[in-house]
Amino acid sequence: MSGESTRTEPEGELNKMKKEILLLTLSGLLAIPGSAVLGQDKGQDKGQEQAAQAAAKVTIAKGVKQKITGVIVRREADVFVLRDISRGEVTISLVGNTKVLEKKSNIFRRAKNYGTTNLVQGLTVEVEGKGNDKGVLVAEKIRFTDNALVAVQAADTLVTPVEGRVGVAEKKLEESEANAKRLAGQIGELDTISKEARSNARSAQDTADSAVVGVEATNRRIDTLISTIDDYVPKRDVSVTFKAGSAKLLPDETAKLDEIASQARNEKAYLIEITGFASAEGKADLNRKLSEQRADAVVRYLAETHSIPLRRMITPFGFGAARPVADNTTREGREQNRRVEVKILVNKGLTAPPPPVTLGRPNAPGE
Repeated sequence: MSGESTRTEPEGELNKMKKEILLLTLSGLLAIPGSAVLGQDKGQDKGQEQAAQAAAKVTIAKGVKQKITGVIVRREADVFVLRDISRGEVTISLVGNTKVLEKKSNIFRRAKNYGTTNLVQGLTVEVEGKGNDKGVLVAEKIRFTDNALVAVQAADTLVTPVEGRVGVAEKKLEESEANAKRLAGQIGELDTISKEARSNARSAQDTADSAVVGVEATNRRIDTLISTIDDYVPKRDVSVTFKAGSAKLLPDETAKLDEIASQARNEKAYLIEITGFASAEGKADLNRKLSEQRADAVVRYLAETHSIPLRRMITPFGFGAARPVADNTTREGREQNRRVEVKILVNKGLTAPPPPVTLGRPNAPGE
């Protein structure tokens, strides 16, 4: 994907795109179990949600051609659900000959080709295809604007990684509340003891002061966790090479991806960064496209063979012949430059052990 040219879409389309992204973000937040926003019985909510989904489902008659514009609300490996302007939800099937193209505004240049991995939740797309015997629209062409892709990638970078972290943060807050309740009970207990036995009043006060210090230290620990929530560090990386002019994975190279996938399953709060490259042979546009296809091939292998969730893989990017790691004038150097780099990135704040908490009596005024 290239960001070399700068284009300005009409203001109305940009505003519409922003509203769609905001609606998807809000709908994702409202769906969090136990959310205070809902404030209703979980069983009742589930029944209402199922009824709404059933009412909104749209089927396409077999053989009927359709062109639908909407927002991707759910995505799986070869299927996604599109919500159109009437709030109807259509299931879209991706097949081998599905074309993913740029919906360009400049008529004097060719539309860019994209990989199916760019079809992510929140993206506004236009789909053309025919219905099958299951009421699913089999996509022939899918188009979207470059600005829509940039906007949804920016939103995904900020929102998607939070998905795995919300549960962890909620658990930490629950543990903090439980600790606070226990500490409050201890303080009350010590206060009762101090009233019954005045001789132990001093030791009870010291214990209560230590408990207050412990609560403050716990709060500081939570603040540190939140402040490092977007701090990712490399944990493991491999380089997968390809034959000249090819984006097909070689059997010997897939073993490297098998190792990466095996390690990723044992990690917590991780992302996988995938970038494609090419040697300096051929034209620049061809090398850029070839590097994107190589990155897409790695994404598909990890998703289909090892069931790595797409939300864990940063949108792949092809650099073409840029950033070589070896001399392109030699055969060995070109072989090294025809590669895809795969890196496991782990969240530093969520995986690092918390700092120790030291309990002690706070200093009294004047000490």
